[in-house]
Amino acid sequence: MSEQGFKYSILASGSSGNCFYLESPEKKILVDAGLSGKKITSLLAEIDRKPEDLDAIFVTHEHKDHIHGVGVLARKYHLDIYANQETWQAMEGHLGKLDLDQKHIFQMGKTKTFGDLDIESFGVSHDAVAPQFYRFMKDNKSFVILTDTGYVSDRMAGIVENADAYLIESNHDIEILRSGAYPWSLKQRILSDLGHLSNEDGAETMIRTLGNRTKKIYLGHLSKENNIKELAHMTMVNQLAQADLAVGHDFKVYDTSPDQATPLTNI
Repeated sequence: MSEQGFKYSILASGSSGNCFYLESPEKKILVDAGLSGKKITSLLAEIDRKPEDLDAIFVTHEHKDHIHGVGVLARKYHLDIYANQETWQAMEGHLGKLDLDQKHIFQMGKTKTFGDLDIESFGVSHDAVAPQFYRFMKDNKSFVILTDTGYVSDRMAGIVENADAYLIESNHDIEILRSGAYPWSLKQRILSDLGHLSNEDGAETMIRTLGNRTKKIYLGHLSKENNIKELAHMTMVNQLAQADLAVGHDFKVYDTSPDQATPLTNI
C-alpha cells in the first residue's frame, strides 16, 4: 500500500441514510452511520472491507439518517465515537448503552490528529443542535465532506477551499421541491438557511471553493422525492462550465447512491 494520501468510498449518500468510509495505512473510519448495521456491513463488503477492522465513527449531527447504525456498530465492534458535546447530548438517548471509553468529544472548529490523519471540523448551517462536517488531510492531500447545510458562508468556503476531492450536497431541485407533495412547512425548512443546498447552491459552492488541486466532485445527499440524479449532475456540470472551469478535463463530477458504495478510490 502506498504511503501517499488515503482511500475512501461513499458507502451511502441520500435523505434515507449517509455513511462515508476512509482508510489510511494506520486508521479505518466511518463518517456517520445512518443506515442499519447490517446494511453498512453489506456496503463495506462491496468494497471488500469488514466492520471489525474499523477504528472509529465521526458523527456530523444527530439526525437519524446520520446516526441510525452508530450505536449498534459501536457496541458490536467496540468502536470509538467522536462528536461535539452538544451532538452527544442530542443523540445519546438514541444510541443505546456505550462504554465511557468509547465516547470522545471533538469540538467544532478544531483539528484533531487521529493516527496518520489530520481531521478538521467546521460548523455548518442546519437545523440540528451543533452540526459539523470534516476535512480529512494526509500527505498534503485532502477530502472535504459538506452536506446538510442551508447555505455556505465565506468562513466555511475558506475552510474547505482547494481540496483534492469533495462530497458536496445537491439535495433538491428547487422547482421539483416547490411543486411537489411535501407540506409547505417542510418545503420552507428545506429551502431555509437551516435546510439543504439545492443543485444550484451546490454548484455555486464548488465554483467558489474548488482549486487547482481539485480532481473529483461527488454529488451527495440527493432527495428521493425532490431531485433526479441526472438533473443534479447536469446542473453541476453546466454551472461549472459556464464559470469557465474545465469540468471533465481538470476534474470530474461523480454521482453517489443511497444504497450502493462508490469504488474504493485513492486520493
